[in-house]
Amino acid sequence: MLGLPDAATLFRLALLSSVLVALVAIALLDRPRGRWGRVLRARFVLGVPWGTLVSVVLILAVYLLVQGGWGHWYRPVTIPFRAWSYFYPLGMATAAFSHSGAGHLIGNLVGTLVLAPIAEYAWGHYPRKRGVQTFTSPLTNPYVRALVVFPAAVVGVGLFTALFAIGPVIGFSGVVFAFAGFALVRYPITTVVAVTAGNGLRTLYGALRQPTLSASAGPSYSSPWWADIAIQGHAIGLLTGLLLGVWLARTRGDDRPSAARVAVGVALFGVAQSLWAVYWYRGGETYVLYRAAGVALVVALATLVAATVATSDRPLLPTPDDPKAVRAVPRWQVGATVLLLCTAALAGPAVPVNLTTTSSGDLPGGSDPIEVRGYEVTYAEDVPNGMVSVIDVEAFGETTQVNTSGVIVRNRERGIWMTAVSKGRLDFDGETGVLVGGVGWRETVRVQRRGWNAIGGGTVYKVFLAYGDRNVTAYTSPPVRADPVVAGRNVTVEAAPEGFRLNVSLGNRSATGPVPAVNETASIGGLEFANVEGRVYAINGATRVRVARQETYE
Repeated sequence: MLGLPDAATLFRLALLSSVLVALVAIALLDRPRGRWGRVLRARFVLGVPWGTLVSVVLILAVYLLVQGGWGHWYRPVTIPFRAWSYFYPLGMATAAFSHSGAGHLIGNLVGTLVLAPIAEYAWGHYPRKRGVQTFTSPLTNPYVRALVVFPAAVVGVGLFTALFAIGPVIGFSGVVFAFAGFALVRYPITTVVAVTAGNGLRTLYGALRQPTLSASAGPSYSSPWWADIAIQGHAIGLLTGLLLGVWLARTRGDDRPSAARVAVGVALFGVAQSLWAVYWYRGGETYVLYRAAGVALVVALATLVAATVATSDRPLLPTPDDPKAVRAVPRWQVGATVLLLCTAALAGPAVPVNLTTTSSGDLPGGSDPIEVRGYEVTYAEDVPNGMVSVIDVEAFGETTQVNTSGVIVRNRERGIWMTAVSKGRLDFDGETGVLVGGVGWRETVRVQRRGWNAIGGGTVYKVFLAYGDRNVTAYTSPPVRADPVVAGRNVTVEAAPEGFRLNVSLGNRSATGPVPAVNETASIGGLEFANVEGRVYAINGATRVRVARQETYE
């Protein structure tokens, strides 16, 4: 006997049915009668954006085969595929096409599917210049333009964004922003609508993947959402796309949209995609957001792009006597030059940063690091961030000389130095794994934190690293004293070689003993201590005071 589908399956079927009904209804109401197909076939071979599909296949191939996403969809290898340094070509070559996880991948795939076809449509599989026929040269061959030239441009832009991004970036988003910039020059409003459509596709994907979601209030740990945006890489990608779009439109003499449409399109896109989120990293887990300045920059960019696209080819200033003078430069080239200078200003600082590599000295930390095929993993607190502090720059009250705390990963051959897990994250989670690897291999170093909170006095804790048959205590924090004083005695919680201990002091005398196990008692320094479900009480006669509790994690 066949059973009924579960609720999740029914919800998915209902959602797909509603989408199908909507598409059929729109087709019946609009009655395109082949009009949509004719519009697509006018620019695309067989009406299909083949270059977009090739790009999608490339991204998926890197994620599934190079990063190991085929066997570990939600946890691919990421550390070796970031743009660490010019001295590490593999990272530079793969960074733009790799992703940090399934959500990151899906987001960029959706962005590619909604924006790349518009850019490819503006490019076209068929030559647009008057008097030029197809198949007369490689650049007029529709199949070459679709399957070679467009994907090659995608790869080129990806490499450019990786080479000139500051920091160890990862992800295809720089190229997605280049698609948007290219499309905004020709179809600004359509591009903004496509961004909204992308949000709809992501919502549809989420609804199909998880039809119902239960959530409740509770503690969480997260950095500011804008601190996870590679704003500089996004801006470089957008400017690159804008420059390529302006060049193509001016070279072919395409019809150009009005200044108002371009300005509105660029401004709305910039706001929707958080290009205004200009921030700085202050060290530790602190960031500062320059929101007003960021919005002003988006408005200025929209104005500049509108002026560049919509202005005429007339000279900047009439010079009938000397047509080669600087004043005779076409007006649109002035705007294009400013855009090019902006791109150079954003990309230039990446060169000295990416020309550096990690130092050959010992890693910070109080123990020998765990070593895994060239990787070194340790834990340290309040140490200079090896990736930020390479070049000392101070401006507007901020500096690159910042410190970091957490699990540190270094690979000198690959030029890698990173805080893989922050101190705050480990404090919240208690346990985690650091995934290292390369092409075709992956290994996990386990990280564990255990500690005790002294009431009113802070936390004492130890951090352990484990890989294979090796287990090390990577960090031990200083002792902390509890606020309560019992019978004139102070109680201090200390980390011991094996576990934790209590130090009871009275004047110049002190006594130590291990923290009693759960639901057991111990006598130390004239006080009785009881561990009640992870809470330690000091007992003296009728006096019972809580002095410590075991650290808990989410």
